[in-house]
Amino acid sequence: MKNFFALLIPFFLAGAACSQTDPFFPKPQYFRNHFAATPARVELQPPARLADFAVGGKLELSLKNYLDLVIVNNPDVVVTKLTVDMARDAITRAFSIFDPLASASFSTARQVSPSGTLLAGASTLNTLTQPFSLGYRQMLQTGTQINLNFNDTKTSSNSTFTTFNPQLSSAFNFSLSQPLLRGRGAYITRLPISIARSRLKAMDFSFRDQVIQLVAAAENAYWDVINARENLRVAEEALKLADAALTRAKKEIELGATSKLEVFQPEANRANAELGVIQARFHLDQVEDALRRQIGADRNPDYRAMPLVLTESVEMPSTDAKPIDKEVTVQTAMLHRPDLRSAAQNIDVDELSIRQANDNLRPLLSLTAQYGSSGLGGIFYNRTNLTDPNAPVIPVPGGLGDALGGVFGFGYPVYGFGLTLTLPIRDRNAAANLADAVVQRKMDMLRVQSTQENVRLQVLNAISLVEGSIESVRIAKVARDLAQQRVDADQQRYELGVITLFFVLDSQNAFVQAESNLVSQTISYKRNVLNLLQRTGELLDERGIVLQ
Repeated sequence: MKNFFALLIPFFLAGAACSQTDPFFPKPQYFRNHFAATPARVELQPPARLADFAVGGKLELSLKNYLDLVIVNNPDVVVTKLTVDMARDAITRAFSIFDPLASASFSTARQVSPSGTLLAGASTLNTLTQPFSLGYRQMLQTGTQINLNFNDTKTSSNSTFTTFNPQLSSAFNFSLSQPLLRGRGAYITRLPISIARSRLKAMDFSFRDQVIQLVAAAENAYWDVINARENLRVAEEALKLADAALTRAKKEIELGATSKLEVFQPEANRANAELGVIQARFHLDQVEDALRRQIGADRNPDYRAMPLVLTESVEMPSTDAKPIDKEVTVQTAMLHRPDLRSAAQNIDVDELSIRQANDNLRPLLSLTAQYGSSGLGGIFYNRTNLTDPNAPVIPVPGGLGDALGGVFGFGYPVYGFGLTLTLPIRDRNAAANLADAVVQRKMDMLRVQSTQENVRLQVLNAISLVEGSIESVRIAKVARDLAQQRVDADQQRYELGVITLFFVLDSQNAFVQAESNLVSQTISYKRNVLNLLQRTGELLDERGIVLQ
């Protein structure tokens, strides 16, 4: 008997090895998972780490610190991460085909019935039946289905012809079914697990791609604030120039150096400059609110109205930088773009699905085997004369031990072997599934090709934008310097009386426009560099963001 159960141990271990990390009976974690009530309430955590950057009642944020807060507090990033957790749960679900199942049952029933024959052994037959059973079922990685069953039935009756009363009938049975064609082998049975794992890899790449998009949007919000802040600075400088021009015009009118009619243009310029400051200030408030949303500061009243101090400087690009190598950059994008890697990973899923569909086309041929034993026990009544109810009866004590001894002594064995063949004459469903799997693989390969072409085009466009921004910043700086020189020259000419105030105001307006254009082109350069990093898939690495 020991040798028999020793043969079964490797089968149980083979099935249990599929999910060693999951709690199983009778570990304490098993009972907590299966009997404890899962709380339906979800508690959302408040924004984290905001206090680390609060200095003097203001939030001081460098670009790196700001992006760290975005990764920690932005709900869109958290939602995207949860989709990966669901894909990871799919792997656990795929392992479920190897989960063992234990069963137990007990019932009791009493039946009182009139007897219509003397052979019943009583005029009114009173029978008590109490069946008890234990079962264990599991599929192993080889595709083998094993079943173990133990049954014991206790029967009591008032029949005088009963030899054992109560009678204990026990039986043990072990059976297995091994597929020989369809579903044979660990590779086939683990295909759903392999597919789930491959899909998880694709989901990881998709998660990285979505995070890159969210980080790019968040960084653009950062540069929106920088741009609005610089535009407000330019508007305030324009207002100072307009104030100075208006003050000078009024003084000249007081001194009688010019006509009173000359005051309208400076006043109009001053009013327009003040309007520009107001609009720039309101726009700055709007983009700051959008930035607070990115880091979760809007959810905390302590930081909701706290002023923002963005420490990133607006540096102009170097005009001596080497041209970007387009082919090298494209190849970098081909290696790093997560959307491209996700599309390529789907091809691996398709190949596994094709193997699975091919296996489903095979006939079902199974080898079945069973072995069992039975035993009988109870109080034995040695009835020597069945026709004489008054004949002496000698009871022999007995019980469950006799029944179990017969079962596990294997003195009454039952064994057998068999082959079962299920041959589909025509299986259109399986054939269609295989055809769909092949078509899906072709579609995904075309998607990869299309994605590669799009990646190349996007990278080339991004490089052109960066190079164009560098040149635009250079020209805008030259234009700003020339506008400044024109303002100085016109001021001197005006003081000499060569030109009127109108020309001075015009040159000042041109200078303000040139300064604003330089700020716009510099911020555009920052955005285009960000766009290039996004298109090459290197944004997270360049910003030092590690996804867990």
